[in-house]
Amino acid sequence: MYEQMDTVKAQYGLLSDTVKQVSFQGLQGELQSYFESHLAGLQSQARSHLQKSYAVHKMEVDSKVMDVVGEAHVPQPLLACPSTCGPEEFCDFQRDSPQCERCTMCPPGFFLISQCSPNADRMCQDRDECLELPNICGERVKCLNTPGGFRCLGVSEREAVLGLCGHDYFYNQELQECQACSDCDGEPTAVACTAVSDTVCGSPAENRLSQAWAANVAIPSPRTAGVHIFPGLQLNIRSKESSDLLWNEAGRLTFLQHGLLWLDHNFAIKHSCRNFLQVGMRLNGSQEEEGQDLSGVRIEQPEGKYFQGVSISSGVEVEPNHTLTLLLRSPNHHCNQSKDVHVYDLSAPSLSLLWLSHDTGAVAMTAQMSLLAHYQTSYRPTFRMTSVSDPYMISLTHDSRGVRFTESGVVKFVLQQALYSMGHTCVREGFSLIAYTNRNGTDQEAVRSFKTGVNYRDTSITLAGAVVVDAGDTLSFEITSPSQCNTRYFGDSTGISMLSLIWIPSAVSSALTATVSRTGLPFGAVRNKPLSFQQIGPDTPQVHLARSGEPDTRKNFIFHEKGTANVAVNLKLIHSCNVIKLTLHQAGAGQAGPVAQQVSGFMPEGSEWASIGLRASFQVQNGTAVYVTLDCIRGRVNQITHEQGTNISVLWVAV
Repeated sequence: MYEQMDTVKAQYGLLSDTVKQVSFQGLQGELQSYFESHLAGLQSQARSHLQKSYAVHKMEVDSKVMDVVGEAHVPQPLLACPSTCGPEEFCDFQRDSPQCERCTMCPPGFFLISQCSPNADRMCQDRDECLELPNICGERVKCLNTPGGFRCLGVSEREAVLGLCGHDYFYNQELQECQACSDCDGEPTAVACTAVSDTVCGSPAENRLSQAWAANVAIPSPRTAGVHIFPGLQLNIRSKESSDLLWNEAGRLTFLQHGLLWLDHNFAIKHSCRNFLQVGMRLNGSQEEEGQDLSGVRIEQPEGKYFQGVSISSGVEVEPNHTLTLLLRSPNHHCNQSKDVHVYDLSAPSLSLLWLSHDTGAVAMTAQMSLLAHYQTSYRPTFRMTSVSDPYMISLTHDSRGVRFTESGVVKFVLQQALYSMGHTCVREGFSLIAYTNRNGTDQEAVRSFKTGVNYRDTSITLAGAVVVDAGDTLSFEITSPSQCNTRYFGDSTGISMLSLIWIPSAVSSALTATVSRTGLPFGAVRNKPLSFQQIGPDTPQVHLARSGEPDTRKNFIFHEKGTANVAVNLKLIHSCNVIKLTLHQAGAGQAGPVAQQVSGFMPEGSEWASIGLRASFQVQNGTAVYVTLDCIRGRVNQITHEQGTNISVLWVAV
């Protein structure tokens, strides 16, 4: 446009000089009038065109790149990007040295104002859903427009997840508002947008559904500065394995991907502190936040010095930059790390985690026990839900004593309960923690763990397992104690009385439960002998217990499909071993060696039974087999019960 104006001016000047030279005054006046009117029209068109360009922010000519013509003292080179920008790039002149930048894509919930040009970025504007759809929240509910979405004021979360947001929108639980579903912009859609989750883009074949990771855990040296058990000592997580899932720094884990996590930590310690110790897991959203205690298990003050093995587990939803730390606490100052605390060095990784992508459709839930002071023989805890990633799939029963599931699947759960017991019958007979599945109004025992009681001591009882549930089934728990044992159940904010679980759709998971067999169990001086099992539930296509005629009959659990596995073992026995070891091994498919190990010591004096258990997650291939061995050091195994406290549950998840 400016070039045309300059051309017209030059032509006008040339003709004007010619007219002056030939003294055609009349012709000069007519030509002057003609060119002045023509020039005015061109100037009017230029102003109109520039006004429209400013209105839509599409200035094609920047003052920084205009070449000034006719001024000898002005430099001629233009300011521009060093190279020609690509088709989806523009030259950003706001920088000191112009550079090509990628054009901005309009986020979900925004509409396009102007396209990207070589000299200007794409312009977008927020869509006002409340103005476009006046009744989107109903006639009686006020609608509030938000960037990329909208919020219906006063509407409950349950109403929103049932579809209030409408088509092409999902309910963002963190922001508590409806957000527009993401557009994959030509990429394949791995998971479509739902009422409660955004679209997941990418090829489904490239997306991993599950992954396992393991590490060793060590207690820091007492000479390390700032190391105190009271009020909390950070345990060091050590691993040589790198992963795109997380990275390990300064003994803590930082997660790089969002998803659901199942965590298991096997811990064996001998201490002579004046009170109990407590080992737990803490999740921090950032370094500035105080953090959330996921779970905690109390290790009671022993009557004598012997190793106590405890397993601590938790299920939780994580986001990138969340950090996980393991802590060892003492409730008072009367505990010297260098003199009173001795941790057993396990021969297998003591910390393992199972990561689940949101693409699996899995749902995580945590609940705190609703506690008062309870002094009773049988205790059925009531729960107060603290978090759930999909309240439609998981909810509490009407009496808050159970968890109800909307669809069939596999549930991986852990319940940890702190208690204070009084009476010698507590020591002699101990406690049992039982998990029930209720189907059509009938309770059926799923798994059970046993814990030796203590007299006038704080302690914990914990149970982890995996069970198959159908639509409408509920999961509930009960703690039984001897009739003459007075027990107080309690909790606090450190996760010591907590239920956490992850529900996984049956399309990508399976579970198998077994107990030890009635015959063929090791006894006497046991040295690394495998345990024999008897399968309780039916076979699954992914894993089964070796049958008669197969190698290692009733000892090996054999996997038939690549995936991620989690195993939880509970063993109830009578022994006189100084140290007793329970080890989970894997073999086959190019894999061999211990996966997890747990250690325990002498049975408490006056007790009839003792217990030991372990939990672990690991990767499996088609043909991988796992088995459990028992090792007794300086002593003998007298009896292993085949029920009511002894069991193994195997969870498989597609990879």
